[in-house]
Amino acid sequence: MKKLLVYLKGYERETVLAPLFKMLEALFELFVPLVMAAIIDTGIANQNRGYVVRMCLVLVALGIIGLVCSITAQFFAAKAATGFSTKLRHALFAHIQGLSYTEMDTVGTSTLITRMTSDINQVQSGVNLVLRLFLRSPFIVFGAMIMAFTVDVKAALLFVVTIPLLSVVVFGIMLWTMPMYKRVQAALDKILGLTRENLTGVRVIRAFNREEEERRHFSADNETLTGLQKSVGRISGLMNPVTYVIVNGAIVLLLYTGAVRVDAGALTQGQVVALVNYMSQILVELVKLANLIITVTKAIACGNRVQSVFELENSLKAAGKQDSQKGTKTGGFGQDACATVQFDHVCLTYAGAGSEALTDIDFTAKAGETVGIIGGTGSGKSSVVNLIPRFYDATKGSVRIDGLDVREYDIETLREKIGIVPQKAVLFKGSIEDNLRWGKEEATPEELWKALEISQAKEFVEKKDGGLRAQVAQGGKNLSGGQRQRLTIARALVRKPRVLILDDSASALDFATDAALRKAIRTMENSPIVFIVSQRTSSIRHADKIIVLDDGRAVGMGTHQQLLENCPVYQEIYYSQFDKDTVGQPVAKEGK
Repeated sequence: MKKLLVYLKGYERETVLAPLFKMLEALFELFVPLVMAAIIDTGIANQNRGYVVRMCLVLVALGIIGLVCSITAQFFAAKAATGFSTKLRHALFAHIQGLSYTEMDTVGTSTLITRMTSDINQVQSGVNLVLRLFLRSPFIVFGAMIMAFTVDVKAALLFVVTIPLLSVVVFGIMLWTMPMYKRVQAALDKILGLTRENLTGVRVIRAFNREEEERRHFSADNETLTGLQKSVGRISGLMNPVTYVIVNGAIVLLLYTGAVRVDAGALTQGQVVALVNYMSQILVELVKLANLIITVTKAIACGNRVQSVFELENSLKAAGKQDSQKGTKTGGFGQDACATVQFDHVCLTYAGAGSEALTDIDFTAKAGETVGIIGGTGSGKSSVVNLIPRFYDATKGSVRIDGLDVREYDIETLREKIGIVPQKAVLFKGSIEDNLRWGKEEATPEELWKALEISQAKEFVEKKDGGLRAQVAQGGKNLSGGQRQRLTIARALVRKPRVLILDDSASALDFATDAALRKAIRTMENSPIVFIVSQRTSSIRHADKIIVLDDGRAVGMGTHQQLLENCPVYQEIYYSQFDKDTVGQPVAKEGK
C-alpha cells in the first residue's frame, strides 16, 4: 500500500492544505465549550443579556469560519483523492496491458476487473477520509483533553483514563477485522468471476436449461460472501456501542464529580458544561475515528491487492536497445518481406501445467509460403502460432524470424509486422472503419477497401448504410459469425503483414467463401508467410506445407498428397470429412 502513495505526487499542496484546514476547523470547535461556559457563568448568572448576545454572535462566527474551513478541506481532499485514483487506475491499466498471456491466465480477468474498479474506489475513499479526519480526530481528542485541564485539573484526570481505554477498543477491533476484510474481498472476486461467466455464457446456459443450477451455484457463493460480511460486520458493529458505553460512563462520572465540586465551590456550572461538551466532542470524534479506521482498513487491504498486481512481472522480457537494433538490422522486419520463420525443436509448457503442451516442434516456413496446421482438439495448434508474436515464450528450443530469436526483437516491432486473426472474432463498438484501423491507424480508404476485398467482406459492407461508417455493436453482436470473421481478417490485412496468422478464423465461412479468401491471400503483393490453423482439411489442403499435430507433437509434415499417403492421423481427419471416393471435392459425408 505504501508504494501506491507515489501516485499522490503532484498533489502535495492538496495533501497539506486539506488536513491543515480541517485542523483549523477543529481549533475553532475547541473554543465553543469555553464560550458556552462564559455565557453560563457570566452572561446568564449575571443576567447580562448584552453579553449573552455578543457571545452568541461569537458562536455564529466560529460556526461560519468552521464551515468555510470544512468545505475548503473537503475540496482539497476530494481533489487529491480523485487525482490519486485516476493516476493509479491509469498506471494499473497500463501495467495490465503490459502483462503477457501467462500472467493474464494466472490472475484471471475477474480479479483484474475487481482491482481496477472496486479496490481502487475503496483506496480512493480511504485517501479522502485520511486527509480529512486522520489528523482532525486525534487533534480534537487530545485538544479536548488539554482544554479540559485548563478548566479543571482534577476533573480532567478522567479524560486521561477514558482516552487510552477507548484507543484499546478501537485499535483492537481494527487489528481483528483487517484480515477478515481480505477474505471478504477474495470472496467478492469469486462472485464477480461467476457473474461475468454467467453473463458471458448466458446463451449456452439457457440452451442447456441450466438456469436453476447456476442460480444455486451463485446462491451458494453469495451465501459464503454474506456470511463473511456478517462476521466482520458483527465485530465492526461492536465499535460504536462499546465506545458509547465507555464515553457515556465517563460523562456520568464527570457529572457526578462536577456536581460534588460545584457544591464545594471548586467549579462553576459553566465549567461543568464545558467539560461535558469536551467529553461529547471526544465521543463524536472517536466514533468518526472508528469509522475512519474501518474504511482505512478496507482501503489498506484493497491497496495491498492492487499492489500485488503491480508486483506481477511480465514473463516476456523485452529486448534491450542493442537487441532491438540488431533485430531491425538483421533483415526480416527491416526489409520488404519476411524471409523465414523457423521453429527449432520448440517445446512449450504453460504455467502451472504438469506436462508439455508442445513437444519438439521443428520446421521452417519461407516467404510466400502457406503453412497449414491441423490436428484434433487440444493438439496444440493455437499454441504453435501463439509463439510467433511472443504471446508465450518457448520453454525449450527457439522460434526464429530471419535467423534471429523472437526474444531478441523488440516486442512492439515484432508484432507490428504480424497480422493475427484469433479464434474468437472480437470487434469493438464503433464504426467498421474504426475497427479496421486497429490494424493500421493511418490507413487510407483505398487500403481499407482493398483489405475488405481480400477478406471477402467488401460485398456486405457496401450494402450497409454508411459503408465503412456503418456501426458495429459491442462484440459485433449485430453481425453474423461469418461477417465478424471476415472483418477481423480484414483488420489483420490492413497492416500488410509480413506474417499472417489465421487461427481457425474461417470456421464460420462456407466452402466457396473460404476458397476465395485463400486464393485472394495468395495473390497479395507483399507475399506474406501465411499460417492457417483449421479443423477443415479443405482449408489447408492447398498449403505448401501441412503440419499435423497430435497431443502436442508433430506426427506428420508435408503436402496434402504426401500426408494422405503416409500419415494415419491426417488420413483419419480427412476421411472423416470427405468420402474416400471423392477426389478433391469439398463434399462432406452424409450426416457430417
